[in-house]
Amino acid sequence: MPEIAPHIAGMPGSGVRHILELALQRPGTIILAVGEPGEAVVEPIRRAGADAWLSGQTRYTANGGIPALRRAIVEKLARDNAVHVDSDDVWVTVGATQALHQAMAVVLSPGDEVLVPDPGYTTFTMNAHMLSARPVGYPLDPDRAFQPDIAGLGALVTERTRAIIVNSPSNPLGSTFDEDTLAGILAFARRHDLWVISDEVYEQFTWDVPHVSIASLDEDDRVFSVFSLSKTYAMTGVRVGWLVTPAGFRDTMLRVQESAISCVNTPAQFAAVEALTGSQQPVADAAAHYRANFAAAAALLDARGIRYLTPTGAFYLWIDLSHATAGDVGAWAERFLYQEGVAVAPGTAFGAGGEGWIRVCLASDAAELLAGLGRLPAP
Repeated sequence: MPEIAPHIAGMPGSGVRHILELALQRPGTIILAVGEPGEAVVEPIRRAGADAWLSGQTRYTANGGIPALRRAIVEKLARDNAVHVDSDDVWVTVGATQALHQAMAVVLSPGDEVLVPDPGYTTFTMNAHMLSARPVGYPLDPDRAFQPDIAGLGALVTERTRAIIVNSPSNPLGSTFDEDTLAGILAFARRHDLWVISDEVYEQFTWDVPHVSIASLDEDDRVFSVFSLSKTYAMTGVRVGWLVTPAGFRDTMLRVQESAISCVNTPAQFAAVEALTGSQQPVADAAAHYRANFAAAAALLDARGIRYLTPTGAFYLWIDLSHATAGDVGAWAERFLYQEGVAVAPGTAFGAGGEGWIRVCLASDAAELLAGLGRLPAP
């Protein structure tokens, strides 16, 4: 039998999915490892998708998406993100996952390097391997409150470095980057002539700080921005996101989108229009729920003396269990699953910088969340 491509054979798997697969084999496990909103998709969004099916809206759409959805995205970006683009700069994708992959595919050649946050979302690294590129982690350390050391980024740049990925609010950390930090990253990218790929999937969930889109600060068209409906509207299985490109990428993206997916499924696009143009009260309600879950979780952890990073965004809690994990949080997470019946994401699933930490999703049922956290070992 022929061998598969070496860069695919060497691609790392997802440490989060590994834990989830183990958990699914054990009925009754409390699953806090996966970033899945607990809310249901609201009825008007479901109805818009169903109506599209029933009315026969099942043909191909334009590669970039139906005009109504692209217009709704353009208006949303101007209103919420201070990002002003044309419809030709907006490409509807199969969730943020495809948007990230396409942005990286457009700017990375085999052997190129991309700077990725460490700890950071697993797909950043997986995509780089899939494209025969090399991910280079830039550290987000606890002694800097998990903020990047912009002055130190230059030491990571080589002649093959082509891009830097920014993720704010962060999965897994729940941290955010303020405007000064983002401006510093842009200045760094400008000095080294790098592309910037910005993952803003959790943009609607920030706590006591504003969300800042790095593209709103971009003056020389080097930022690709990635967004999704999955977390904001609990539409994880609907698979609709979008990629915002710098100006002038229309011809390139027509080819890239056609070769990858042709277009996103049509009824899902009509559901997405309703999500963006309908009532936003469900988003505010979800944010309040996640915030209340954090307050309850923080009170429990504080009472038990367990250290954590106070999140300023997303719906995760980054918890320090170095007192219990003996330098191998991945192995500890498996033992904890088998012994205590709770699935948490080991920090090393997100990079070497996650050693000793775990990620817990705050978007689940409050009672389950507190029951699972109550089984964590105290110092």
